[in-house]
Amino acid sequence: MPPTPLRKIDCHVHLIGDGSSGSGCWLQLRSIAHRLMAQILVRTAGLPPSALREGLDAQLEQSLVERVRDSSLDAVVLLAQDQPYRSDGTPLPEKGAFFVPNNHLLDVCARHPDLFIPAVSIHPARRDAMDELERCLAAGVGILKLLPNCLNVDYSDPRYQPFWERMAASRMLLLSHTGGELSLPVINPKLADPRLLRYPLDCGVTVIAAHCAGRSGLWDADYTAILLEMFEKWPRLYGDNSALCSPLRCHTLPAILPEPVRHRIIHGSDFPIAVGGFGPWRMGLIDRKTWRQSRREANMLERDIFLKRAIGFDDSHLTRMAELLAEAASPTPQSNLSTVTS
Repeated sequence: MPPTPLRKIDCHVHLIGDGSSGSGCWLQLRSIAHRLMAQILVRTAGLPPSALREGLDAQLEQSLVERVRDSSLDAVVLLAQDQPYRSDGTPLPEKGAFFVPNNHLLDVCARHPDLFIPAVSIHPARRDAMDELERCLAAGVGILKLLPNCLNVDYSDPRYQPFWERMAASRMLLLSHTGGELSLPVINPKLADPRLLRYPLDCGVTVIAAHCAGRSGLWDADYTAILLEMFEKWPRLYGDNSALCSPLRCHTLPAILPEPVRHRIIHGSDFPIAVGGFGPWRMGLIDRKTWRQSRREANMLERDIFLKRAIGFDDSHLTRMAELLAEAASPTPQSNLSTVTS
């Protein structure tokens, strides 16, 4: 029997809601900038502006179903979003922009198991963090998503070591934001440094550094070169190329395209963040004809795939997430999927 083809997976798709379905989700659009950003996200998702006033839960779920089915993807990793916490476990909801509880994520994924793969979000400072981790593991979840600079997660806190060790023992992957953040309020910009990932890595966790540690805003620190150095030391460290077709994050692309770095990169879109070809064209990574052709694709999930292929990522980066998930589910010990050599 020939081997079953690996699924093409987008590893970075956000679930957002307003709680209108009883989901427990919330959005806090405190500033004009955040309200404008929310309107752009709603348009990117193919929804009317009225979705921000009521009904976002159900409308975004349906839009995601339609867009995944209308794309060349087989599935997407759908992300929950915990709220910020102090290191003593006190919640800081007033510091968060949006909240998507794990229960809502699991319910959505259970309704569409062929299309959605859940990535839960658990702040390790939560007083129930270990219990929630065990509950999610028992539900079969294999991915944890954290946004440390916005959720106030300091990976170096020694109190979190049992949390990382339990993740490693269960082979749960950590998808962690790295680098700057422009779309959401930042609590501690220093927590965007990928060097902090060494703490879960040293515990044996397989880590995916979202955005490859590049800058989002003009004044952000760019940690991409540091991440590439880390690739040489930690073979269980990967990066995703989510949002790298945006006008500012596109500066990260030239650093991650050369071999052998490219084989440590996983496909991600950051939907519903809008993607376009202007940035890659301005960087000289695609020509004007390709840029204009990309604009004819209304489905942002498929547009992102088109641009990533045109930029130079081959289809193995679309199946790399499936490879990691298959390895994590294997009864045999972990082995290195790829190793960067100088």
